[in-house]
Amino acid sequence: MFKKVLIANRGEIALRILRACKELDIDTVAVHSQIDRDLKHVRLADESVCIGPNRSPESYLNIPAIISAMEITDSVAVHPGYGFLAENADFAEQVQKSGFVFIGPDPDVIRLMGDKVSAIAAMKKAGVPTVPGSDGPLPESKERCVEIGRQVGYPVIIKAAAGGGGRGMRVVHTESALLNSIHVTKAEAKAAFGDDTVYMEKFLQNPRHVEIQVLCDGQGGAIHLHDRDCSLQRRHQKVLEEAPAPNIPPEVRRDVQQACVNACLEIGYKGAGTFEFLYEDGGFYFIEMNTRIQVEHPVTEMITGIDLIREQIRVCSGERLSIRQEDVKVNGHAFECRINAEDPKTFMPSPGRVNNFHAPGGLGVRVDSHLYSGYRVPPDYDSMIAKIITHGDTREVALRRMRNALDELVVDGIRTNTALQQELVRDSDFAKGGVNIHYLEKKLGM
Repeated sequence: MFKKVLIANRGEIALRILRACKELDIDTVAVHSQIDRDLKHVRLADESVCIGPNRSPESYLNIPAIISAMEITDSVAVHPGYGFLAENADFAEQVQKSGFVFIGPDPDVIRLMGDKVSAIAAMKKAGVPTVPGSDGPLPESKERCVEIGRQVGYPVIIKAAAGGGGRGMRVVHTESALLNSIHVTKAEAKAAFGDDTVYMEKFLQNPRHVEIQVLCDGQGGAIHLHDRDCSLQRRHQKVLEEAPAPNIPPEVRRDVQQACVNACLEIGYKGAGTFEFLYEDGGFYFIEMNTRIQVEHPVTEMITGIDLIREQIRVCSGERLSIRQEDVKVNGHAFECRINAEDPKTFMPSPGRVNNFHAPGGLGVRVDSHLYSGYRVPPDYDSMIAKIITHGDTREVALRRMRNALDELVVDGIRTNTALQQELVRDSDFAKGGVNIHYLEKKLGM
């Protein structure tokens, strides 16, 4: 097991990683920007290092500064959390070349799955169901692009191979709009990601977003921890998640879960990862793999009782998985609501001082947050400030607990999206289970 781990992140996920390290008796190093010196995990870590100004490129995305912090603190490994450098293959590679351990998959695997085109090819080879599409990058030939569009069938979606977070995508409904859409998407992809490679897929019109959680040790051990439904989204950003995904036939669920395990063994995956799918009319269609821990991992932990961060650290230290597939049982249901520092109607960020913070409690309630009374939410980073998670023997019980938990939550001094979450967990269609990815935006009139 590692002696000392540097946490290359901030906020609630950094605190979550710190707590897992403490349970494993691992010393911790917190790196932080100048404005983040008062973060809770910075106060609790064994050591802390300021790595730069508030801007992410000069701090949390500053690879030389992070590696230097590892060197001066004698850290053995780095945990990247999610976001920032978590899926940066160059960072993982530089960490390894500097003699440290990256808590995640190998750089080559991150590159493979980070490029949407190569990822889809790898999944097809491993037997994972994929969306019908161009089977690789779109060619330069305009005639060939038009031919592919006709074969796939409209509507189609043009995607950047290096894209993510909802960027670098454009839906095309007619052949006449295809070539211009390809041109615009390529230009956007070049500007945003430095790579103008794009590909085409069939655009599913009313799918759900369902994902499969996996854990692998890179030594022949690979398991899935069932699935999550993350269909309540705004501008491709998840708002509310649950596990397991409701209203999916058991045999369909089993087949895709096993396919994900097989794919992990095929590509030599190590650590925690998530296969993301669109689900429509009884079919699963692979869209991407996130080679890191996810924001919504607590709902999986609540229904399985398995600490994903702990296992992630263990296997990346060279140990084998401590659990087998037959040990993984689904116990009840769980929800997670993301609480953001933003206006609930305009969604504009709302940084500032938290005068009073009161976390909800009770049986089956978990709160992952770095907030405390007197903390000042900076304007420089993602607006998520807390995750409220509830668990119950049934979906209905877990949902009732979430309603109560949101009603108990107090974040005074800044605006949050709590009112929106309170509305969503009382929505009659959501209560039935199985709303699609467009439901929230239609509800909001977007």
